[in-house]
Amino acid sequence: MLPLNLFVVLAWICLTFAQDPSLVGTWSSGTQKVVPGPGFADPAQETFTYPRTSGVGYSFSDDGWYELARFRYVANSSHPECIIATVIWAHGTYQLSGNGSLTLTPAGDGYQQVQAPCTGKSNSDSDQSNFVQNYNTTEVYSSYRIYNDVTFGPKLHLFEFDGRPVAPLFRVSEQPTMLPKEKLRNIEVQVVTTTRDGLVTVETLMSKRSNSASDGVRHAAQRRAWWPVW
Repeated sequence: MLPLNLFVVLAWICLTFAQDPSLVGTWSSGTQKVVPGPGFADPAQETFTYPRTSGVGYSFSDDGWYELARFRYVANSSHPECIIATVIWAHGTYQLSGNGSLTLTPAGDGYQQVQAPCTGKSNSDSDQSNFVQNYNTTEVYSSYRIYNDVTFGPKLHLFEFDGRPVAPLFRVSEQPTMLPKEKLRNIEVQVVTTTRDGLVTVETLMSKRSNSASDGVRHAAQRRAWWPVW
């Protein structure tokens, strides 16, 4: 018979690293047009194929990998023409814990593109209205539930750390739609500068060269404050 403390450790390991077969597949919110995989992002080129509508999509594999695709707008009620659009790609590993939580840990090569048409530009600055920056945020959900919707089939509900639900996700495929499960983007070499309006830019070397070639159409920058992404 196993000692009690060893049994507890083994049970914790099983609960922590067990995969839920019902989670495996590809999920998408809303109109189900935002789907991870090669039709959404090209990390090596730091580019996106924009979906027709906003939303979020996740893929989960049976060996513990996930991929995220997210496209959203942030409206400005005072200036309706000044909508901020954010599109995000990331992938990495996920973990199901014994307390029912779901943790998504990025592999470190994620990125996002932000388009802010009302952001200014001067003769000495690159275009700050359209830029690319690293995105490698660990996401933790306190729990999740999968229900069977009579119209759309399996529906995934994720709950934030404080119990708030996020937009439900519908299964669009029983198979995960993913790019290769390895680092796909070089972020080792970076160039750091500061712009006139207080933006501290953190660019990959590839992004910096692209900016020089295209008059700063894609400028990688990090603002002092982040916009919400759901």
